[in-house]
Amino acid sequence: MSRAYNFSAGPAALPEPVLRQAQQEMLEWRAAGASIVELSHRGPEFMAVAAEAEADLRRLVGVPDDYAVLFVGGGATTQQALIALNFAAAGQPADYVVTGHWGRTALRQAAPYVDLRIAASGEAEGFRDVPARADWRLSEDAAYVHITANETIHGVEFREAPDVGEVPLFADFSSSIASEPLDIARYGVVYAGAQKNLGPVGIGVVIVRRELLERAGQPRADIFDYRLQLAADSMLNTPPSWNWYMLGLTVKWMLAEGGVEEFALRSAAKSELLYREIDGSSGFYRNDVAAAARSRMNVPFFLHDAALDAPFLAAAREAGLIGLKGHRVLGGMRASIYNAMPVEGVRALTDFMQEFRRRHG
Repeated sequence: MSRAYNFSAGPAALPEPVLRQAQQEMLEWRAAGASIVELSHRGPEFMAVAAEAEADLRRLVGVPDDYAVLFVGGGATTQQALIALNFAAAGQPADYVVTGHWGRTALRQAAPYVDLRIAASGEAEGFRDVPARADWRLSEDAAYVHITANETIHGVEFREAPDVGEVPLFADFSSSIASEPLDIARYGVVYAGAQKNLGPVGIGVVIVRRELLERAGQPRADIFDYRLQLAADSMLNTPPSWNWYMLGLTVKWMLAEGGVEEFALRSAAKSELLYREIDGSSGFYRNDVAAAARSRMNVPFFLHDAALDAPFLAAAREAGLIGLKGHRVLGGMRASIYNAMPVEGVRALTDFMQEFRRRHG
């Protein structure tokens, strides 16, 4: 078996040691007589897995005691609707800063439940930068301010938490959580789909300041109520237990590798290597994002001639490099270089890019 370097944006590459451990434990988990995916989510075996995953995630990301952690199904897009239902009164203003496709998606999910206000948007400039903080139009009576910490498609990233005053800051961290130290206390809510840095698709994480859970929010079914989910240890209904188990293995692997401090160093090295190749290609490749807002996780780039896209992707696959086709919204190429991607993988990509440019330049 020969595993390729997988640059897919999500579902994304998982660490090979995690996959191997899951393979070993697939038929039977710790002498339980069954796979973890076959055991009751309310049984002592899975309850231990869930508790360990939460403790490890708190340690990895640095979650303070006054924040609750929920493990949720439905992905980040579902949470974009649920945060409005749980934390805003009907018709209450909510401010959104839009820096790409997923910021626009968040708008659509929240629109039925709040007085939606776009505090700032980079759309007019093609989502190539984070709008200057001085230009944001924030509402004093907003339930929250929402940002997308890293735009997976457009490759725009907030490099620090913006100051939004007394209104709580909510952030979608799906593409960048656990890739560097994060001051959770700067946020009211941090949420993320797992399928990029935390584990497989099918489960997500919501980290919420406990005092915000006291808000009445809007009428909603029990299953959509974060307070009830917390009271039920994120098991108000049967959770995606295999995905939760895999998330736990992935978080434990990140801790063993040195935690977020180590992955911040690796992310900086990988992204610098790739951007250097793009910028030094004399226009053969290009990235259009402002340098200060470039994502460390998702690097979109374009070849100078779109007719070379198909040959590039075919040759890359032959070289053991997969998942490089850009999202249909933007086109071109995209290399997602999450925590599971080693520096060697990015080096293999830049070597390939050099050789492709030599042959086609």
